[in-house]
Amino acid sequence: MGNSTSSKLSKEILEDLKLNTKFSQTEISLWYENFQKQCPSGRITPAEFEQIYARFFPDSDTAGYARHVFRSFDTNDDGTLDFKEYIIALHMTSSGRTTRKLEWAFSLFDVDKNGYINKSEVTEICQAIFKLIPKEEQAALPDDENSPEKRADKLWAFFEKKDNGESSDPSQPPPLP
Repeated sequence: MGNSTSSKLSKEILEDLKLNTKFSQTEISLWYENFQKQCPSGRITPAEFEQIYARFFPDSDTAGYARHVFRSFDTNDDGTLDFKEYIIALHMTSSGRTTRKLEWAFSLFDVDKNGYINKSEVTEICQAIFKLIPKEEQAALPDDENSPEKRADKLWAFFEKKDNGESSDPSQPPPLP
């Protein structure tokens, strides 16, 4: 997908990132310089990604959620994130268009990558998210969403799906009967 070991950002990738993100050439170059320092191989592994998440949530169990986020960012399914995937993910989740954010959220919840989301996948993501929330904050949540299962039920009900139903990829047309 990108430049795996080059110490200089290719003009092709730089131009592509300038066109597809809100970042300037200077910002992209600075991000790349930092990326190369943190990941000299030019790639982020799932374990390295989990370590990054652990720094943001030092008192939480981040492994499960980090694994799901990593999967959703690894667009070429090679088991690593290169610089281009990393920057596009950063842009998409921080300032991208609403449609792109929805597509990313869908990919996060589509755990098995089959183009559909079922209730068990929603529950799995909610369980991973709850491991990020300190226990005292969980206790302060409303009764109808103070557990991963209740939160998943509430989300699923919001989309008016039956327990065994599925929700399809919003960027794809619905399947034919």
